[in-house]
Parts: sequence; C-alpha cells; structure tokens
Amino acid sequence: MELVVGRVVKSHGVRGELVVEVRTDSPRERFAVGARLLGRTGKGRTATDRDVTVEAARDHSGRLLVRLAGVSDRDSADALRGMLLIVDSESLPDTGDPDEFHDHQLVGLTVLDTGGAELGEVTEVVHTPGGELLSVRLSSGSDALVPFVARIVPRVDVAAGTCVIDPPEGLLDLGTP
Repeated sequence: MELVVGRVVKSHGVRGELVVEVRTDSPRERFAVGARLLGRTGKGRTATDRDVTVEAARDHSGRLLVRLAGVSDRDSADALRGMLLIVDSESLPDTGDPDEFHDHQLVGLTVLDTGGAELGEVTEVVHTPGGELLSVRLSSGSDALVPFVARIVPRVDVAAGTCVIDPPEGLLDLGTP
C-alpha cells in the first residue's frame, strides 16, 4: 500500500529547493539524505510517477525544505508543485509502540461505540497542526471528524479491524446533513 509522506507546496529560492508539507511522523527518516521516494504528479489516469532521491532536507518556518536529485533550479522546482511524495507501507518498520499507528492501519477500521454498536468506518486520517483527526463515514452516510486522542478513541484493535470511540455529546451530530 502506498502512503503519502509529503506534498510539494512550492519552490524556494533559485537553486531548486522545494517547500514540502510533511505528512509523516518521521520526517527525518523519510527525508534523510539518500532516501528514495515515489513522486506523483497529476491525478487518476493522468498521474505520472517518477523515482526521486533526497539530496538534502532542512527545517524552515514550520515546513521542510527538500532538495531532490536532478532538480537544480527554480523552473524545475516549480514544475513539481503539487507532487505527492510516497513510500510503500511495506518499507515502514513496526513502531513497537502499541499506541502508535501508521495511517494505513487505521483507514478501513470499523468504528464502534463503547457499547459495541457499529457507528461507521474510518475513511482517512487528517493531519492538522492541532493533532490527528479520524474522518469517519457514519452509518447514516454523513462524515464526522473525530479527534484521535485516547480520551475519545480509547481502544484501537488493528487485528480485529475495529476502533472504539467515546465521543463527547454532539460530536457525531456535526456530520448530520
């Protein structure tokens, strides 16, 4: 399974650096010098993939500045705006922490309430500056964003394909059409 670890926002400077919006908890690992990623531009049938290699990466104003092999000027960097940077989930090491998960492990989990009633399914993990949110497609067909914190999501059982949520009153009503 493919996992997006970053998205090129724009070019930076005149030497081909890219401003990357990080979508991984391990940016130092994913964007280490020599790291190989899949770069995808476009969507659907018009998507184009290419292998890219990280030459340098550094923090800058809350984002990451990345230099890729073969991208040495502003025009080359501008052409990559919007590119998704992807890794294969098989290449990711086990976290070793029972309370830490990769996004792909959460997507598709059946969401249950604390009484065991089925509420819906996790469709996406949304990363925000305030923390992660589980996007849940409720059984009613509407969507709800559930903060991925222990108080609200007390149990995740990847092997069973479920997660239990204990939402505060009204949280799931926000997704009602």
